Amino acid sequence: MRVWFLSAGLALMCMAQNAAAGTVLIVGDSISAGFGLDTRLGWVSLLEQRLKQEGFDDKVVNASISGDTSAGGQARLPALLAEHKPELVILELGGNDGLRGMPPAQLQRNLSSMIDSSRQSGAKVLLLGMQLPPNYGKRYTDSFAEVYGKLAEEKNIPLVPFFLEGVGGHPDLMQADGLHPAAGAQSKLLENVWPTLKPLL
Repeated sequence: MRVWFLSAGLALMCMAQNAAAGTVLIVGDSISAGFGLDTRLGWVSLLEQRLKQEGFDDKVVNASISGDTSAGGQARLPALLAEHKPELVILELGGNDGLRGMPPAQLQRNLSSMIDSSRQSGAKVLLLGMQLPPNYGKRYTDSFAEVYGKLAEEKNIPLVPFFLEGVGGHPDLMQADGLHPAAGAQSKLLENVWPTLKPLL
């Protein structure tokens, strides 16, 4: 009888641990895909390491694709939600929309749809905001940046206002193309996200 209780107790502990472990799905573009880097040095890999260090059992699924736009992410998301059943979805999209001069209203519609789909699947959502270089013109860059704040307020979701804070505009932290963060910037990207991400785990 004592052995049975011990076995049952261990089984319940394992079940509780598995129930506590969730899946974090990251849907992003080249910044999260680790373009130009050994992906083991990217901020997503650093996030996996941080989770283990802090005692979280969550699994990270990086579904980021270099060059992806919000429209591409929106098209891919339903299948990703069905396959991975995440507890948390991190949306890191929009940079390529802006670089291609796409209307901010279109970006807002696409991200709004992704937020709604994620929530309907039972997942929390974290939105990572982006900004554009000033050479795109103040009117456009302001309209673009405002999309993220508007969505966060409208949908009542957590927001990292500017994912590349402290990185963008710093040549020593960027790759030669001036668009993609270098290896030395990846820990900073994680630090930009972690304080907002951790309470959602």
